[in-house]
Amino acid sequence: MKVLAINGSARRNGNTAILLNTVLDELKKEGIKTELLQMAGKPIHGCRACYKCFKKKDFRCVVDKDFLNDWLAKMREADGILLGSPTYFSDVSSGMRAFIERCGFVARANDYMLKRKVGAAVVAVRRAGGIPALNSINLFLSYMQMILPGSSYWHVGIGREIGDVKKDEEGLQTMKTLGENMAWLLKRLNV
Repeated sequence: MKVLAINGSARRNGNTAILLNTVLDELKKEGIKTELLQMAGKPIHGCRACYKCFKKKDFRCVVDKDFLNDWLAKMREADGILLGSPTYFSDVSSGMRAFIERCGFVARANDYMLKRKVGAAVVAVRRAGGIPALNSINLFLSYMQMILPGSSYWHVGIGREIGDVKKDEEGLQTMKTLGENMAWLLKRLNV
């Protein structure tokens, strides 16, 4: 089994990455392989609504000048997917929004290629606005017909400067519990 985590932050090793790695550490303890992909430094544009993915049905976006198609292939192979984003003006980062748009179109065009995979959202926030960002990711995961594990609280960690989320004990515990629950669910689904 493998879980793929995607960090939608412009900061490669910022608070979002710390939270994602906290979840991944719990999965590793359960013998689940993990991989963290970073959007930092990788430009991505939103969907152009050309609908060529619906015509070709080849699990790819026709726009082939960025990382998306490589990541889509990795997502198809993974059993679980974590999408992480910082909170920008009460929603996900623009990179994560573009990723959701294009991934969603390609997945829909190919019989919801992510359906029945385990998916979870992870959000870093400075103070407030994290719940709309969490909802954006969760709505996408649900639309893709993925199975979402819960945790002891919403999957949000609080911190402004890099590393501040390490001071959010409840947020870190929420991520650990999410990792435990995700591992449990993956093992039940892959019996």
